[in-house]
Amino acid sequence: MITVIGEALVDIIVDPQGEVTSVVGGGPLNTARTVARLGLASTFLGGVSTDPFGQRIMRLLAEDGVVLGLGQQVGEPTTLAIAEIDANGAATYRFMLDGTSAAAVTPEMALAALDPGTRAIHAGTLALVLEPLADALVAVVQAASDDQLVMIDPNCRPSVARRDLLLRSLSAVLPRADVIKVSGDDLEYLHPGVGLIDAARRMAVESDAVVLFTDGGNAVHVITEDADVDLPVPRVPVADTVGAGDSFSGGFLSWWLEHGRTREDLSDLDAVAEGARFGITVAGITCQRAGANPPFIHEIEGGWQ
Repeated sequence: MITVIGEALVDIIVDPQGEVTSVVGGGPLNTARTVARLGLASTFLGGVSTDPFGQRIMRLLAEDGVVLGLGQQVGEPTTLAIAEIDANGAATYRFMLDGTSAAAVTPEMALAALDPGTRAIHAGTLALVLEPLADALVAVVQAASDDQLVMIDPNCRPSVARRDLLLRSLSAVLPRADVIKVSGDDLEYLHPGVGLIDAARRMAVESDAVVLFTDGGNAVHVITEDADVDLPVPRVPVADTVGAGDSFSGGFLSWWLEHGRTREDLSDLDAVAEGARFGITVAGITCQRAGANPPFIHEIEGGWQ
């Protein structure tokens, strides 16, 4: 089982012509759905509203086979993100956060719902800056057992403008991280003025974790204190990039557990690279679809190979 803690929300997508559609989103929810679509047991540990948007989210969770970790929905309204898509398919976000469902999870709720049998915990994104959810995320990561792999995705959103809380949350969880997935935007925000590779290596040294540095259509880098393995990213026709990084993380984690790998195996960079290549494949398919719509395992050529 993989447990993903964080936010569920609805993306209000505005295309370059100003036309509006909506899709279910939230980085952690996207990751949980990716894991389930790839055939692994997936639990989403986050708040889902009882409002109509929340019911829509629940239908998608049920369709994909994702378990709602809390066991029940919350009364707060659904968290919303406005995603403005440019001519190249890249998304810029604005958020409606305060007093919404994503932020409603407390440490007590999260720890009570955490299944001790989970093999991996994925945490991060907006959950790092939403209180009390941020405290719940920290509590869950710090409660992870020695045999549970922890993956962190900062997915920094400068428009949320809660840098102090973000840095506080990261300082609490990165020492327990086994894998950190970061983008170029994340690294620029967290380490301004530092070259991206140097910033990623600094993060690897400070956390003693493997860093997976994704950079849009550029190569993915697997970085440790003394290694940098770059993996090419195939060119694909891009509908948009919504959910691409989230599906990469879900793909990597799913490959890792499907192949029986553990925390101790992260020293095997060849294996990490194979897992990252699978994540690249999953993300590439997601980019060819509008919204966060990750593939099922039967849609991936060669399956788990």
